[in-house]
Amino acid sequence: MYDVAVIGAGPAGATLARLIGKSRKVLVIERRDLLEQKQDTITKLCGGLIAPDAQCMLGKLGLGVPREVLVGPQLFTVRTIDIQKNMERYYQRHYINIDREKFDVWLGSLIPASVDIRCGWFFKSFERTGTSVRLKLKFNGKEYIEETKLLVGADGAFSPVRRILAPQIPQKKYLAVQEWFKVSQNLPYFLVIFDQTLTDFYSWTIPKEEYLLVGAALLPREKPREKFTSLKEKLRHYGFEVKDPVKKGAALIIRPQSSSQICLGEGNISLIGEAAGLISPTSAEGLSYALRSALALAQSIQEDPQNYLRSYFRRTGSLKYNIIAKNLKAPFMYRPFLRQAVMKSGITSMKQPQLSDKE
Repeated sequence: MYDVAVIGAGPAGATLARLIGKSRKVLVIERRDLLEQKQDTITKLCGGLIAPDAQCMLGKLGLGVPREVLVGPQLFTVRTIDIQKNMERYYQRHYINIDREKFDVWLGSLIPASVDIRCGWFFKSFERTGTSVRLKLKFNGKEYIEETKLLVGADGAFSPVRRILAPQIPQKKYLAVQEWFKVSQNLPYFLVIFDQTLTDFYSWTIPKEEYLLVGAALLPREKPREKFTSLKEKLRHYGFEVKDPVKKGAALIIRPQSSSQICLGEGNISLIGEAAGLISPTSAEGLSYALRSALALAQSIQEDPQNYLRSYFRRTGSLKYNIIAKNLKAPFMYRPFLRQAVMKSGITSMKQPQLSDKE
C-alpha cells in the first residue's frame, strides 16, 4: 500500500511528489510520457509564460529554470488592444518564456528516485475502503488496482478525481484554442486582445523563437471555431502573419467566479492546482496556484498526517482570498466601459518612444 497516490505529474503533482517523496511511499500516475519526450506524446495546451507570481514561488522552492527550458524572446512588455474601442496601451511586466513540455519534464526529473512514477497510465476511478482508497488504473489496455492511504488529484481543470469527489460544484468552462504560425519576424511582447464580439474573456499572441502562438479563451457553445477564425482575420488587419498554422490545439479550462467553486478535498482525498479550481479568473494563470497549493499540502502531510486536510484548508486560505480579490478586479478588465476608462487614464502604462529620422 502507498502512503500517497498522486494523479497527474504536471507542476502541482510533480512538486508535491518532490517535496514528500523521500519521507513517504508515493505513487505518481501520469498519462503523458514525461520521462522521455517523443514526437507523438500527449502535450499540454499552454502559452508557456511564467508570470511574476509563479517566479516568486519557484524562488521560494529553491528552483531556477534551466537554460534548455527557455525560449526566446524573454518578454518585458504586454501590449493591450481593445479592438471595439480602438485603443491600445503598453504595460511593463516580466515573463519568463519557456517550452512548457520541457518545463514539465524538468520538474518531473526532480522527483526522488524512490517515488514510483508510472507514465502512460490512466486513472479510471477510486473507491474508499475504510481507511484507504482503492484505485482503478489502466495501462496498455489492461486494468490494475492499487491501494493508498491518501489520494491527491493533481489532474487538471477537469480532474476525474474531482468529478467523482464533488460533481455538484459548478465550474464556468471555456474552450482554449491555440495555433502556431511560422513568422519572418517576432515582436518582443505578449499581446492581450479584448473583443466582446469574440469572448467575455480574452485572446493573446505569444512569440516563440520563429513561431507566433495565437490563442483565445472562447465559450464552448458560442461558435468557437468561427470566432477563432474572426480573431485571426482581425490580427491580419494589425499586420500579424497568421496564415497556414503548423500546429493546432484546444482544451477546456475553467474560470472560478467565487471561492465556493474551489474544492480542496474531503476525508483522505485532496485536490491541488487546477483540479481544486485554483486558477486566476482574470488571466487563467495557474502555475503559481499549482506550486503554492502543492507546497501547502506537502507541509500539511509532513507536519500533521492525521489531520492534514484541516491544516491544508488553513494554509490555502490566502489562495481563496486571492481569487476573491481577482474577481473584484475582473470588471475593470472585462467590462468595456470600465476597461475603457482604465486604458484612457494611462495608469501604469508605458509610453512608447517616437524616434525621428535624425535620431
